Amino acid sequence: MLAHAGKQNHSTRNERSASPLKLKPRAGLQDCTPVSRLYWEMGRRLRYVPEEGALVDVTGRTVQGRRLFRPGLEINEVVLGVFGRAQRRYPVRIVFLAVLSSHFHLLAEVDDAQQLSDFMEYLCSNLAREINRLTGWEGPVFSRRYQAIIVSPEEKAQVERLEYGLAQGCKENLVEAVREWPGVHAARAILDGEPLTGYWFNRSQEYAARRRGEIFDRLRYAEEETVHLSRLPCWRDLSDEAYKDRVTSLVRGIEDRAAAERKRTRRPVLGVKAILAEDPLHRPAHLDRSPAPLFHVATKAM
Repeated sequence: MLAHAGKQNHSTRNERSASPLKLKPRAGLQDCTPVSRLYWEMGRRLRYVPEEGALVDVTGRTVQGRRLFRPGLEINEVVLGVFGRAQRRYPVRIVFLAVLSSHFHLLAEVDDAQQLSDFMEYLCSNLAREINRLTGWEGPVFSRRYQAIIVSPEEKAQVERLEYGLAQGCKENLVEAVREWPGVHAARAILDGEPLTGYWFNRSQEYAARRRGEIFDRLRYAEEETVHLSRLPCWRDLSDEAYKDRVTSLVRGIEDRAAAERKRTRRPVLGVKAILAEDPLHRPAHLDRSPAPLFHVATKAM
């Protein structure tokens, strides 16, 4: 009887495997070109960058939404040090950078897919090692591969992505003003000239020093690294003052909308003190997720 049941189950499995796979169509998929349809239905998206290079919007999220990048002096220094060293080795042109407790946003110009891949491999692997060291977390730091989305050359599309980056920390109702985010945030560098400088810690030299029985302070084998910012491509020809004025206008709009939303919902901000007090190993009960587009564009013509 057991043997008969086993044969029946085996037969059922074969029938299921032989039946064609039915995919639930995505919204608008029927209107896609064959190439776009293939791109949507792939298990992993292609790391595509046009031959002439492109502006890309990159996101990296921590595993299970844990607060592994929670701001703090050492975390901020290490994050900037790794970003700066990665940029120096693989010179992508970083337009904007913000690192929140559970993810980072990067807007950068790259020459090709290989440059982006090399930069991100170096960045994420070194960030993971340093974050594990500082937080005591064991295991993967990132929940999946980084997500990179091409931004079209349209001014509206590029400005929207810059505005989205600038809003990090404020739009989530964590702080009232963009400049108040206590972690790494390029807004202060653009608006106030604050350098994005951190430290690259030479762990090989530290290990050798410990083997020699040497006692050394935290920065003994550290090297300064600075993240250098580039202009948004569509605003590349603006003067320094005009560029700063436009970014200031974006920030003012972000803060005004956030204030209006707080007034409507009567929901207070979390605040810097509470942000710094968070447990970096805390796993939130709920994660907000939304589908990402194939490309960031402003018009259907693109």
